[in-house]
Amino acid sequence: MLSNEFEGLRMATSTRQKRSGGRPGRGQTRRSLLDAALELVEEKGNFSSLSLREVTKRAGVVPTAFYRHFQDMDAMGLTLVDESFSRLRQMMREIRHQGMPTEQIIRSSVETYFGYVTEHALHFQFVSRELFGGAQPIRNAIRQEIRLFTSELATDLSRFPMLNHIGSEDLQMIAGLMVNNMIAGTQQMLEVPADAPEEQRQALATTEKQMRLIVLGMVQWRSHQ
Repeated sequence: MLSNEFEGLRMATSTRQKRSGGRPGRGQTRRSLLDAALELVEEKGNFSSLSLREVTKRAGVVPTAFYRHFQDMDAMGLTLVDESFSRLRQMMREIRHQGMPTEQIIRSSVETYFGYVTEHALHFQFVSRELFGGAQPIRNAIRQEIRLFTSELATDLSRFPMLNHIGSEDLQMIAGLMVNNMIAGTQQMLEVPADAPEEQRQALATTEKQMRLIVLGMVQWRSHQ
């Protein structure tokens, strides 16, 4: 049975990052521009196809206001990448440092990860679409974030006594398997309708089971193999 914390995923899925009506105040302009870009990505398919004028029109500001916050559209995209990953990486590391049993670490990690992805669905739709089809600077930034995820996970895995027999290169490989599994699960979760909580639970349960299988193989692995 999955934890009742998963119920938060169902409610969060229906929450979208919408801006209040009217022209934003000066302190709200940057946020309004970012939210406008995310909304347009959801409607049009990818960030790279957006124009500055489209974004400012949706945000309710004049085009010149854009340059007070971002050098160009790529700079805005890089900000969205950072927003998508920085807090999430910190949350995942905090879970791994709590000293819980392995099974609980897996469950808490999967629930926390998908809870965050669901709550920030527009951000991760943006990431999913730009990872393979976006502008080069944005693709590079996303791939760098994935590498950081993998490297931090490998470092934390090396601290588990039961994995002392595994070399650093293999730990990096195993961490890559785990991260890739979560990326695949992200895409699946984003495709689940907001009004389908059972499908959400099933997607989460499948990802958790896959992670447990990776851990089972990891414990049995020997680096000389």
